[in-house]
Amino acid sequence: MRLFFLLCLISLGSFLFAQSLESFVGSEQAAALRAGERPLVSQFRNPEARLLPRNEVLASYVEELRQDLNPSVMVETLHLYTKPPQANQTALSAEEKTALYNSILALSTLAGLEYFSASRGVMRTFYEISTVIDGPSTRTPIPDPAFAWPQAELRIFARQKDLTFGDNIYQYDFYSNEGAIIFIQQNLTSLNAGIIPAIGRNRLRSVVAVLDAGNYLLVYAASMARVVTLPGMNERVGASFSNRAETVLNWFSGQADEAFKGIR
Repeated sequence: MRLFFLLCLISLGSFLFAQSLESFVGSEQAAALRAGERPLVSQFRNPEARLLPRNEVLASYVEELRQDLNPSVMVETLHLYTKPPQANQTALSAEEKTALYNSILALSTLAGLEYFSASRGVMRTFYEISTVIDGPSTRTPIPDPAFAWPQAELRIFARQKDLTFGDNIYQYDFYSNEGAIIFIQQNLTSLNAGIIPAIGRNRLRSVVAVLDAGNYLLVYAASMARVVTLPGMNERVGASFSNRAETVLNWFSGQADEAFKGIR
């Protein structure tokens, strides 16, 4: 009975108290993130995770994907979202986590988002189309899913058209536990750069993890792919992944703002 009571206390404590930012990334990286830095690492030869926060579940997903894919390109970034004053500053409440989870499932809100193209010096639309579909074969658009509480595991499919790789079908796998929401994107169709095949089907993985860090949400994003062997293609795909990361992180900030705004 005493052991059971102790385990209950440990479980309750892990639910009520989030990890500190320093425990995820160390004091030096934490200070840089608080100062507004958004580190970005691009690798093109035998890439390994360099910005990965200290989270065993996330680390296992990323390493498994890297081993399976053997990518020729990997781009990682970190982003720090400061919780608004009305949010629970100790750890996300059940209501807050549900609202945040449903806001992340709202893939239709990615449509029309813009990013700054350094090469062109202008703002460009990233996703022209982004809609959840009933399956990769029928591809019938359906509403964004929403749940009364976060699902431990969930798979959905989406049709997304971007300016770099065209109109494609993706699989999204969502995972939720006490202190994290993680989703993994996989391409179910080949990605083409114009008329040139760039990434074969099932050769792309993008991982986004939202980790509860007390006053903050730490967001880790990584995209990795096995790219066709053509001169300059790795660098072109890497630049696109950097734009993808920028777009997704900005999108997340807006979605999180709306999620917290709806909680009184």
